[in-house]
Amino acid sequence: MTQTQQSKQSRSRSLARLTAKQVNSASEPGYYMDGGGLIMHISNNGGKRWLLRFNSPITGKRREMGLGAAGHGGVLLAEVRDQAEAARKLVRAGIDPIDERNRSIEQQRQDAQRQKPVTFGQFCDEWMEANLRQYSNAKHQAQWRMTLTVYAEPLRSKAIQDIETNDVLEVLKPIWEEKPETAKRTQGRIERMLDAATAMGIRTGPNPATWRGHLSNLLPKQPKGKRGHHAAMPWRALPDFIPSLRARQGTAARALEFAILTAARSGEVRGATWNEFDLDARRWTIPAWRMKAKQEHKVPLTDRAIEILNEVAAQRPDSDQTGAALVFPGARTGSKMSDMTLAAVLKRMDVENATPHGFRSAFRDWAEDCADAPYGAIKAALAHMIGDKVDAAYRRGDAYQRRIKLMQEWAEFLDSRPKN
Repeated sequence: MTQTQQSKQSRSRSLARLTAKQVNSASEPGYYMDGGGLIMHISNNGGKRWLLRFNSPITGKRREMGLGAAGHGGVLLAEVRDQAEAARKLVRAGIDPIDERNRSIEQQRQDAQRQKPVTFGQFCDEWMEANLRQYSNAKHQAQWRMTLTVYAEPLRSKAIQDIETNDVLEVLKPIWEEKPETAKRTQGRIERMLDAATAMGIRTGPNPATWRGHLSNLLPKQPKGKRGHHAAMPWRALPDFIPSLRARQGTAARALEFAILTAARSGEVRGATWNEFDLDARRWTIPAWRMKAKQEHKVPLTDRAIEILNEVAAQRPDSDQTGAALVFPGARTGSKMSDMTLAAVLKRMDVENATPHGFRSAFRDWAEDCADAPYGAIKAALAHMIGDKVDAAYRRGDAYQRRIKLMQEWAEFLDSRPKN
């Protein structure tokens, strides 16, 4: 045993009870006993702390419990003796004081968490996790998530107790006339979430998303058939329209059907060349210079889209189907088909209030309401400008597989009219 160890051991034995003066003035590293297992420990760097040694009534093993800093600015001697005695009483009662303290800290953490305001986003996510399983239809579940995460996004960070009428109107007004069906569905689901929060005691007061007698007096009557800048056929009408379009002969009819199937812009279809297509990979790659956003765009090809390409190719067996020849040429040799040519197809079919570009709006509305697809995948399918990193992911990598599934669902929907 070294001289220092002998000195420490001697000091531990000699100090039966400590005084406040000794606690503050002691500086030599070691253990200073106060009795009953209470110890002041001074480390080699001069730090002082209180310890209580005891035998756990649970395991019988010796344990050390920290009771805070000692010395100047630390826990006073009288206070630490009270803490030590309280711990000893727990030991005599068969309770391990360290385990009891840990339980108390966890309880305080849980209490603080419960007192923390619940946000609308937190409540919705927990509610959907517990309740959406009642809907066996995956698309219906996706609709719920779309409305409560994308459209109700302005509410998600707000404490659910603090949501007021103006907050709900902030969500609904931008889509009330542009997307009437989606807006009404969003209103109903926000109303239901706030009702559920009230039932659970998380919220009090009237529901600011209530329609009858409240929002019905604040929002205008929704227009019928309004779609923005490009007149669009309602997406529910497309399964009845597609067979009629498919029955029409001519390159223009095939180009219009191809544009609908791929949700591509009219100019992208009319300018398509054979070297942009990889039929083995079932992919159409539109170069950046032809895209509105000046970014290369890959389009998944469904069975029907490939059938159209094969039909068009069969009509011109002598044409170049590997190079820069147009897939859907105009009436004059080598010329590009005009946008008016596609519009004329609709006119000859007596279709009113619809434009070729409007079918992209129909695709968007169908996808947002019915498809089992993330919002970023829908934006990427339309080749809209991508703002954040999450949305940008849908242009590349494995996320492209989601767009393949999305376009296949779209093709199946278009072909969903019962066959005679």
